[in-house]
This record gives sequence, C-alpha cells and structure tokens, in this order.
Amino acid sequence: MTTTFKITALDRDTADGFVTTAHWTASKTVDGFSAGSYGTVGFTKEDGVNLIPYADLTEATVIGWVEASLGAETLAAMEATMDALIAEQQAPSKATGTPW
Repeated sequence: MTTTFKITALDRDTADGFVTTAHWTASKTVDGFSAGSYGTVGFTKEDGVNLIPYADLTEATVIGWVEASLGAETLAAMEATMDALIAEQQAPSKATGTPW
C-alpha cells in the first residue's frame, strides 16, 4: 500500500498569510495493520517555494512542499520504518504471557 499524507495544521504570518510551518501526518495500512509518522516542516520566505496566497492553498500543494522539504532519502527511510513496524505487527518478535 502507499503512504498517505495529511496536513493537520498550518502556522502562518497573519500580516501576509505566509505559511511558516506545516504540521503533517503520514500513515500506511497493510492488511489491517498500520503505522504512522508525524512531524513539522518550517519554511522561510527566502525558500521562495510557498508564496501562494493562504486562501488559495490546497492540501495537495502543501503536501508537495512537505515531501520536497523532507527529500527522497528521508521519505524512503520513513517508508522503510513504517514497513518494519507493520511487519512486526504481522509477525511479532516478542510476546508477554505465561505458558499455562
């Protein structure tokens, strides 16, 4: 399955609507087992990336900013971590209990 990103909140300057921080979650579900990650990405006006008026933003646009900011290597590592967490849920390597 693919990883699904959601933007949970945006911090912005009220004077000009410039988005300074995107709060995000990422989740993945395979056969009823799931894993997730969350974080924030900060932006500066010098980035020149997110100069779209606040009222015109879409979640897809901001997800693109987040993915670009995280970079391919970080996204791949996050995907691998979620895959490992799901694999552990599917076939646990540790358990608690008693034999009786």
